[in-house]
Amino acid sequence: MSKIIDKVALIHIENKKILMTLSKGKDTYYFPGGKREANESDSSCLKREIEEELSVDLIEDSLIPFGTYEAQAHGKDEGIIVKMTCLLGDFTGTPVPNNEIAEYTYFSYIDKDKASAVDQLIFEDLKKKGMID
Repeated sequence: MSKIIDKVALIHIENKKILMTLSKGKDTYYFPGGKREANESDSSCLKREIEEELSVDLIEDSLIPFGTYEAQAHGKDEGIIVKMTCLLGDFTGTPVPNNEIAEYTYFSYIDKDKASAVDQLIFEDLKKKGMID
């Protein structure tokens, strides 16, 4: 039986590029977001995580479910799967890397190989839908 890591991620697109974060001491980029706490809704989890990671406030009314993706969890033992629920959304303020986040950047499709396996699935979907360059 596989172990599932339940995460919620923000898909924030500007100029057909997607917001990505790099954790301190890591070499792989991830969509901003994080692990869901017990009985936490998608939006409340994401709001908490984005505030912790980037010091910005999500605009609740802007959050739109985008999809759920599963893949082998990056850097974890074989068979540990990350299940990522993605929400499209916007925020107020200018991102400032905080807590475990070293930096943030915006990626085009060509940069997808710098991201985790589950994130690459999302890149494919965004590109297919014409949402990113």
